[in-house]
Amino acid sequence: MRRRKAETRPLIPDLKYSSKSVTRFINMVMIKGKKTKAEHIIYGALDILIKKTGKKDPMEILNKAIDNVRPLLEVKSRRVGGATYQVPLEVKQDRGVYLALRWMRDYARNRKGRPMGDKLADEILEAYKGEGSAVKKKEETHKMAESNRAFSHFRW
Repeated sequence: MRRRKAETRPLIPDLKYSSKSVTRFINMVMIKGKKTKAEHIIYGALDILIKKTGKKDPMEILNKAIDNVRPLLEVKSRRVGGATYQVPLEVKQDRGVYLALRWMRDYARNRKGRPMGDKLADEILEAYKGEGSAVKKKEETHKMAESNRAFSHFRW
């Protein structure tokens, strides 16, 4: 028997852009509870985006990047009669945004030799243009779900 569902606490929009997605990104980049440092990294990356693109609103770039990286389908392992099948499932909006932010953060961290703000700005910019590692990861995930479409009847 499963216990009750965990309550999700409401996100407080960040102070500079009053956006919940920026708050989520700050919390994701944060290591060992150092939120101020994470804020500096994210705000620095968004400032770099303003300089590189020449647009006034970095939120427009960030939201488009998230939409370009956000997966619509993913596969989950289901065990049926001793065999494990990769069953394609639709991704809920919240989980899709979470995956997009996580992929962008991870691929930015894997880049070497520059400050995190610069690496993150580059990753967001590539995602905005529809290229880069995070977008490739999304396409990979979609391809995997498409190739396992035959097992979609195991969804429950």
